[in-house]
Amino acid sequence: MNPIVPPASPGPDARPVDVAFVRQEARLHYRQSLTPATRDSVGLDLCACLETEEALIPAGARLRVPTGISVQPHVPGVAGFVYSRSGLGACEGLVVAQGVGVIDPDYTGEIFVFLLNTSGEERRIKNGDRIAQLVFQPCVRPLWREVAALAPTDRGSGGFGHTGR
Repeated sequence: MNPIVPPASPGPDARPVDVAFVRQEARLHYRQSLTPATRDSVGLDLCACLETEEALIPAGARLRVPTGISVQPHVPGVAGFVYSRSGLGACEGLVVAQGVGVIDPDYTGEIFVFLLNTSGEERRIKNGDRIAQLVFQPCVRPLWREVAALAPTDRGSGGFGHTGR
């Protein structure tokens, strides 16, 4: 088994994340994308690992897309977050259906991305297309405490539009 080679200069905060190919054909799709596109890229491009050459997503519809990989970070308090790719969302109208997908650190199954077609036209994705990005971020797991009321703040309960336009 070949190890995944990190970028030439991963930076002082780089930590290991294991990647398993749960679909062997996924190895072809990730050959390039396991290396960041630029020196400062933080996301791993997730690729479509379809059972057919392509899939159609009608206007307004969602599609569950397998990526062929699973991941496991080795840093306590770090989880994976699946975000839309900006060009795919802005230009094609294909976005992560639930806004942001969360990959809990103890989930070791295949990553699936639900794509939502927000355009007015049918969209097509091909096997191997980069469909989303996976970013690892630290998370705080709170110790919940029930209180009778929250401490007062300058803002209080002022919500949407509270601070003006």
